[in-house]
Amino acid sequence: MYSFLEDGEFVQITVEDDGKVTGYVSRYGEGGSDKGVFVDHFFRSGKLEGNKIAFTTATVDSLWFDFKGTIERGEGKNPGDEAYYVLQGTLTDNRLDAAKKITTHSREVVLKMFPAVPST
Repeated sequence: MYSFLEDGEFVQITVEDDGKVTGYVSRYGEGGSDKGVFVDHFFRSGKLEGNKIAFTTATVDSLWFDFKGTIERGEGKNPGDEAYYVLQGTLTDNRLDAAKKITTHSREVVLKMFPAVPST
């Protein structure tokens, strides 16, 4: 599990044996009935080749995300520490307006791995 854009938002990633990546982005809704509640964008496609990772989410409320980047060692010192691994790359949000026009916005991001929860 990795951080996303805002505090409390996250990306859950599962890598399967064949390099297929599944998961979802869980983020706060921006308007209408979902404002302030979690909205999940499940992966429509995803793959991992070496340390290169890419995924595209399904569209929810006319918005979907594309990520292309790498999995790198982060600043965390030990496995289970926050940011032991990071996803580093380009995140693009894609919006479809009422006229069916797509607007995109890309930004460079570093998404940090969440720390492991200690077992009790």
